[in-house]
Amino acid sequence: MSTSAMREIDERTNLTGNSMFELLLFRLGEATGTQKRELFGINVFKVREIMVMPEITAMVNAPASVMGVANIRGQMIPVINLPLITGCNPTKGLGILLVTEFARTTQAFAVEEVNEIVRLEWKQVLSAEGTGGGLVTSIARLDGNAENTRLAQVLDVEQILRDVFPEQHNAIKDDTVMPQASIPPGAVVLAADDSAVARMMIEQGLKAMNVQYIMTKSGKEAWERLAALHAEAAAQGKSIRDKVALVLTDLEMPEMDGFTLTRNIKQDPRYAGIPVIIHSSLTGTTNESHVKSVGADAYVAKFVAEELGNTIRNVLLRK
Repeated sequence: MSTSAMREIDERTNLTGNSMFELLLFRLGEATGTQKRELFGINVFKVREIMVMPEITAMVNAPASVMGVANIRGQMIPVINLPLITGCNPTKGLGILLVTEFARTTQAFAVEEVNEIVRLEWKQVLSAEGTGGGLVTSIARLDGNAENTRLAQVLDVEQILRDVFPEQHNAIKDDTVMPQASIPPGAVVLAADDSAVARMMIEQGLKAMNVQYIMTKSGKEAWERLAALHAEAAAQGKSIRDKVALVLTDLEMPEMDGFTLTRNIKQDPRYAGIPVIIHSSLTGTTNESHVKSVGADAYVAKFVAEELGNTIRNVLLRK
């Protein structure tokens, strides 16, 4: 890797220290019913390559949303028709391919056009939960708090991949053998993830481990819940460790990301001794090294239930 490429990666990684990240903006065509060409976004860290649409080989019996496979640098990569999934009509055609690495998988998304990369604070990103956008985790306000700010929809890639390739994202079955973890009676695992499908899979895993949990939808919600549990423990003459055995957090979340949540917990003496595990689809050594720099006790890539279970058990045993 070139020196300039390494410098660029380091610069983007260091953004997390200031609760910032970079969002790649793209368009998928005209939205159904409005004919507007809305902006969509994906974290730059998930994008391996942006390229002009290569030749695609259609696959027999592929799902309707899979255009086929592309031979990219010797790797056969499935190409997903993102406008079809989101109900958009690409009037300019599908000219661009976003090659992404996500939760140990590589896939490509066909889009109409790529616009720009913007640098944002996580507080500019608000949860889209309950707004009717089932494939959207959050809405990014691109121009800060301005009244007429541009908005970009951040897609729930976990949900999209589960819908397109359900066989690769199996739910935990009743007979799945999960490592059992022991936590103090009355204590919980406090978990945070903004993706509905990720929350479902985490809940299945914790239930299979016979562990009590509280599930939250953002780092901000988890941070506020932790403060409430601390106040509850103090009122009962107990320690926060009697209430919270471990915090399990995603990285990309609206309002407060997992890096910030972890840093806040580790720097606050009220929460001394509470282990934090980061559970993320942002894989790679760059992210893993940064996880250590914010004080996390462990990092586990999404989503292999047994690996998550083993990581939780091992961290609890160390504590």
